[in-house]
Amino acid sequence: MSPILDLGARQILAAFRARELSPVEYMRALIARVEASEPKVQALWLFRPERALDAARASEARYMQGAPLGLLDGMPVTVKELIATKGDHIPLGTAAMPHSPAAEDAPAAARLHEDGAIIFAKTTCPDFGMLSSGLSTFHHLSRNPWDLSQNPGGSSSGAASAGAAGYGPLHLGTDIGGSVRLPAGWTGLFGLKPTLGRIPIDPYYTGRAAGPMTPTVDDAALLMHTVCRPDWRDATALKYEPIDWDAAACEVRDLRIGLMLDAGCGLGAHPEVAAAVTAAARRFEENGATIIPIAPVLTRGMLDGLDIAWRARFWGQMQKLPAESRAKILPYIREWAEAGASADPIRVAEGFDQTFAMRRAANEALHGLDFILSPVNPQRSYPADWASPTNDPARPFEHIAFTVPWNMGEQPAASIHCGLTSTGIPIGLQIVGHRFDDLGVMRLARAFEEWRGAINWPRHEGQGPGSASRPKCRHVVTGHCDFTSISV
Repeated sequence: MSPILDLGARQILAAFRARELSPVEYMRALIARVEASEPKVQALWLFRPERALDAARASEARYMQGAPLGLLDGMPVTVKELIATKGDHIPLGTAAMPHSPAAEDAPAAARLHEDGAIIFAKTTCPDFGMLSSGLSTFHHLSRNPWDLSQNPGGSSSGAASAGAAGYGPLHLGTDIGGSVRLPAGWTGLFGLKPTLGRIPIDPYYTGRAAGPMTPTVDDAALLMHTVCRPDWRDATALKYEPIDWDAAACEVRDLRIGLMLDAGCGLGAHPEVAAAVTAAARRFEENGATIIPIAPVLTRGMLDGLDIAWRARFWGQMQKLPAESRAKILPYIREWAEAGASADPIRVAEGFDQTFAMRRAANEALHGLDFILSPVNPQRSYPADWASPTNDPARPFEHIAFTVPWNMGEQPAASIHCGLTSTGIPIGLQIVGHRFDDLGVMRLARAFEEWRGAINWPRHEGQGPGSASRPKCRHVVTGHCDFTSISV
C-alpha cells in the first residue's frame, strides 16, 4: 500500500498546495486501501469511489489554477451517518427507519463542503446510536482493526474502525455519553468531545456534541478550524471565536492535575487500564505537574436516573413508528426501552434532573484543578458481536461512568492512546478541562503525545476476521508498552 496514506492531514494538504501530490493520486491510493480492508473492517456506509474521484479531479484543477476552495480542499473525510448530508438517507443505524433523503447538510458537513473537503463515505453506528458497539440491524458489523474479533466501541463505531484502519486521517463522530471517546479509546485514536456548543450540531440535545476522531492531535486541530465555524441552526452553540488550534504543547510544570481511577459506579477499571492511566499520570508528574488523587464524580443515583429518563424518551420515540418497523429494532434496544413504558412520570422527571446533578458534580470536581485525568474505558475489550460491554440491556450504561459526567457538565474531554492491554487492545487516557478550555485539553494532549511517541497502526489488507488474523502491531508508549448511548 502507498506510503502517502501514512501522512498526516497537514502534510497531505501541503503537498497538494506545492503540487507534489495530486488529490486524485491520494484518493486513488485511499480507495485501494479501503477496497482491500473494508470487507474485514466494515467501517463505512455510502462509500462512493467514483463520486470521490470526480471531486478529487475538481480539486486538482483548482490547485493547478492556484485557487483552492478552502483549508481542506481535496482532503478525504468521513462523517458519522447520523450527521446529515444533503440527499442521503439517515438510517440512524437501524433497519426500522423509513428511507428519506436529508434536505440539507448538517452544520459540520456544511462546513466541510465549504472548505473543499471530500466526504468520500459515511461511517456506521449501532441502532439509533444507542450502543457502545459496532452492532447494527442496518449496517454490517464494524470491527476493531487491532483485533477483528473485538468491538471498536461506539456509537461512533465506524469512525473509530475507519481511523484505526488507515482510511485517511480525518473522521468526525458524535458523543452524548462517550460515543467519540469510548471508541477512540479502544482503537487508539485521539478523540475530542468539545465544550457543548463549540462545534455547532443539528439536531441538538442535552450533552450532545460532535468531535474529531483522528490518528494525531494535530489532525484533530486541523479539523477544528473548519467544523467550529458558526451555524444558526444550533441554539446551544457558543458564540464563535477564532482559536489557535495549532498551538504547541503546553508547559505542564506547576499544573494541578486530578487523577480519578474510580468512577463511583458502573464497571470498575481493569487493573491493566488503571496501571496504564497511572503510568501516564506519572509522566505529567515527572514533567513538573502536581498529581492529586480525587474522588469519583458520578453516583449510582445519577447513572440510574439518566438511564430511566433516556428509556422513557426513547420509548416515546419508538411509539411513533409503525408496529412492523418497531419489530425491526435490535432486540437489545427494544428490551432496554420497554422499561420506559411503565416508568412513573415523577421518576422520569427526577431522572432527567440527574443531568443537572452531574453538571454540579463535574464543576465541583474541577474546582481548584487545571485538568483531570482518568480512564476512558473501564474494560479492556469485548466481542465484536456484543451490543455493549456488559451485553445486558438491564445494565446498559455501566461502561460510561468515566465519560458521561463531562457531557452533562459540558466540559471538553479527550481520549488519547496511552498503552496496550496484554491482549493487544489500546487503552485510552481521558483528559478533562474546564468549560471553554478546549485548546488547553488539546495542548495537554499534545504534550503527552510527544512523550508517548508514534503508533504503528494495524492494517488488514487481505486478512480475514478473527483474533488469529490480528496483525503483529508494535506500539511505542515510552516505558509502558507492556501493560497487561442514547442516539448521538
